[in-house]
Amino acid sequence: MNARTIPILAEPASRQRKREAPKGRIVDPEAVQEVRRLVGAGPLARDMLIEYLHKLQDHAGHLSARHLAALAREMGLAQTEVYEVASFYHHFDIVKEGDLPPAALTVRVCDGLSCEMAGAAKLLAKLPAILGKDVRVIAAPCIGRCEQAPAVAVGQNPVPHATCEAVAAKVKAGETTHRPNGFIGHAAYVADGGYRLLKQCIGDELDVESVIQAMESSGIRGLGGAGFPVGRKWRIVHNEPAPRLMAVNIDEGEPGTFKDRVYLERDPHRFLEGMLIAAWAVGVCRIYIYLRDEYHGCRAMLEAELASLRAKPPYPGLPEIILRRGAGAYICGEESAMIESIEGKRGMPRLRPPYVAQVGLFGRPTLEHNFETLYWVREIVEKGGDWFAAQGRNGRKGLRSFSVSGRVRSPGVKLAPAGITIRELIDEYCGGMLDGHDFYGYLPGGASGGILPATLGDIPLDFDTLQPHGCFIGSAAVIVLSDQDTASAAARNMMRFFAHESCGQCTPCRNGTAKASALIEQPHWDLDLLADLSQVMRDASICGLGQAAPNPIDCVVKYFPHELKAG
Repeated sequence: MNARTIPILAEPASRQRKREAPKGRIVDPEAVQEVRRLVGAGPLARDMLIEYLHKLQDHAGHLSARHLAALAREMGLAQTEVYEVASFYHHFDIVKEGDLPPAALTVRVCDGLSCEMAGAAKLLAKLPAILGKDVRVIAAPCIGRCEQAPAVAVGQNPVPHATCEAVAAKVKAGETTHRPNGFIGHAAYVADGGYRLLKQCIGDELDVESVIQAMESSGIRGLGGAGFPVGRKWRIVHNEPAPRLMAVNIDEGEPGTFKDRVYLERDPHRFLEGMLIAAWAVGVCRIYIYLRDEYHGCRAMLEAELASLRAKPPYPGLPEIILRRGAGAYICGEESAMIESIEGKRGMPRLRPPYVAQVGLFGRPTLEHNFETLYWVREIVEKGGDWFAAQGRNGRKGLRSFSVSGRVRSPGVKLAPAGITIRELIDEYCGGMLDGHDFYGYLPGGASGGILPATLGDIPLDFDTLQPHGCFIGSAAVIVLSDQDTASAAARNMMRFFAHESCGQCTPCRNGTAKASALIEQPHWDLDLLADLSQVMRDASICGLGQAAPNPIDCVVKYFPHELKAG
């Protein structure tokens, strides 16, 4: 049988030019070598992406497109994936082809509320001309030094109570790094009985159940803002299948909050011992510490103290402790956003359930804690849960570390009984109001905790006591306003912050914060529209940022209507 042949006609030559190179940005071989020198050759871990970006930023003062492309090649990632992470964080300066890089030195002027009240706007107006074109001067959200307002960072060196002269002197002297001094180092801590309690735990002198019961009976709740009972959290994670991980949140980005930094600069090993006791009780095999990028000096100090701890461990088989560096994103204070960031991704909150305790870091059950919560573990276990619970006032239990700033004589971290009122806090712990200032109002829980008038100055400050008034204590960041301030101006500052810091994942928060900020910048507020916007943001935002962002506005409308009538 003869097979039929079907002729195939040859296609005519195409007029389209053949692509001479692969589609997309070409990777520069020289940039690849530079990246390898900075981050190392060989397989690069996906969760280390942000650490690698920091190495490139620190080396060149910016992230060039060619280096981002080379890093993507080395990590086996799409260039878009590297770019979207780099562009998410405020402390990475991306420079595209043909664009000029920023000045070699950046001076960040904090424009948080406490610093704004102390004259930050004048510094921002004057410093560019004083420092010249070789220094970039930019406004920055709260840098965690509210008690030193106005605060400025020259490179990585904080300048407390900054003046133009002080900043110029730091720039001229090239003083751009910071290292805390006067803290209790490893040797001194051990000599004074440090890590003795941890050894008792490891040596079976104390059992897990008794330690968890001490935390439960103390009544201590998470001190990062959410306030979840600590003992209950330990028990939940302990009952999850191994391997279990731990994540420590020292991002501390809430405007007005600085307590974690102050304690870290004083006594880092008290925190580390509490962290290791928690890890032992829960059965954690690896610990990640997430430290905000603004705390450069703390990072260098903590790296050195961790090295000393590893060199002389209190017991064999110490869990692996990994220090991770934030990159300027307030949203990473939210626990699931922090976990995304530790994994080398954009810090976007996760939908829940599942909760972090069940599915956290790298999909494993994770014990997540704020710094101060762990700072208290040693003392609570040594003295007993009843000791801590007996410290409150006005019917409340425990102690609180209040970060106090604003119009008081003596701002700073004030360790006071939970349940103390703002009037008692000002008079007994802060030396009263500044001369010439009368108490007018206060923010009891940082930017998101709302604003209350002086007439409500006798409410106990603690978890659950402020909610009936539309506020909450959060991380106990207290900003005191005087008769020379207005609550409406404070709300404008807060809303600019929220609009700047929204991660953009959900529409109610992304568009809501920007729209609300624009509305209250007007001389007359559209109260009906603001009320509708507030309700939508509270009901539909994914995380606490969008849900709590309307608090300052709602409080002004409710408690300070005279300011709006005057406007």
